[in-house]
Amino acid sequence: MTDRFDQLMATVLERRMSHPDTSYVARLTAKGRAKMAQKLGEEAVETVIAAMGDDREALIGESADLMFHLAVLLADADISFDDIRAELSRREGLSGLDEKAGRKS
Repeated sequence: MTDRFDQLMATVLERRMSHPDTSYVARLTAKGRAKMAQKLGEEAVETVIAAMGDDREALIGESADLMFHLAVLLADADISFDDIRAELSRREGLSGLDEKAGRKS
């Protein structure tokens, strides 16, 4: 069984090659990475607003939008959810404070 996030990424990768008139992913891709990042930021803000409003259903919906727009941006950067999983695995067992202190500035 395919993981839902892997399925999302496969769909995004497929739709990147579609015509911008028929695909939101293709249209967003055509506008460039800055626009993709802007949309991700907008969705992040909407997710925060839903969380602050203690609105479970809105938080679920906005989180789905956030993950979708993250997938679009990651696909553009040739980063997969497996790359993210690997980074999370690398961090497993590390204190968040120690991990953050070890990052390059």
